[in-house]
Amino acid sequence: MVALIAMPTLAQDEAEEESGPWSGNVSFGFLSTSGNTENSNLNGKLEVGYTTGRWNHLFDAYAINASESNVTTTKAHGAGWKSEWNLSEHNFLFGQLSYREDRFSGFPTQFSQAVGYGRRFIDTTAHTLSAEAGAGARQSERADGVDENDFIVSGGLNYKWTISESANFTQDLKIEYGENNTFTESISAVSTNIVGALALVVSYTIRNNSDVLPGTVNTDTFTALSLEYGF
Repeated sequence: MVALIAMPTLAQDEAEEESGPWSGNVSFGFLSTSGNTENSNLNGKLEVGYTTGRWNHLFDAYAINASESNVTTTKAHGAGWKSEWNLSEHNFLFGQLSYREDRFSGFPTQFSQAVGYGRRFIDTTAHTLSAEAGAGARQSERADGVDENDFIVSGGLNYKWTISESANFTQDLKIEYGENNTFTESISAVSTNIVGALALVVSYTIRNNSDVLPGTVNTDTFTALSLEYGF
């Protein structure tokens, strides 16, 4: 997630005015094979950020769909909202909502809400690193149709390495610990600019639910190759 300095200097205010309060990116990827086996997969992602004063808001959404021999094997989508209020240059408070739907996982739907505290430990031109911790609630539907309600403790880690002017590496980690289930998500991505605001992105996502029904795998992975446009 994006974070801001609490009390921007005059130079920072001028930079914000030049770039505008809005930022974001949209990505799209598609792969199809035919022959002995027909496969296709589609993935898309949207992120939109808005900055005003001490506040920073971020909305994100994603969709993944895959099929083999005309049979759907993966269908997942979700959306989230996060607002940060900067206490100082390195510290912030946050509130966030996260909705996930995956009909092939042990939990077809999960909706979580959390508030907490975060800190930026590294903020340089080449590297940024922030961590956060919070608490909240989660409502889940198990694969057998049973609803579960949990009090959760959440944690997150966000790292970005600017390898060069045209290449970046990011690593995001999210954990939601609850009495009935612990959800973990890791997203690793490498992006390189092709031309202008257009970039090629390769990402690898790991999602794990600790407690699922017998016959259901705990971990799902997604590998995506997509084109991303930043604005």
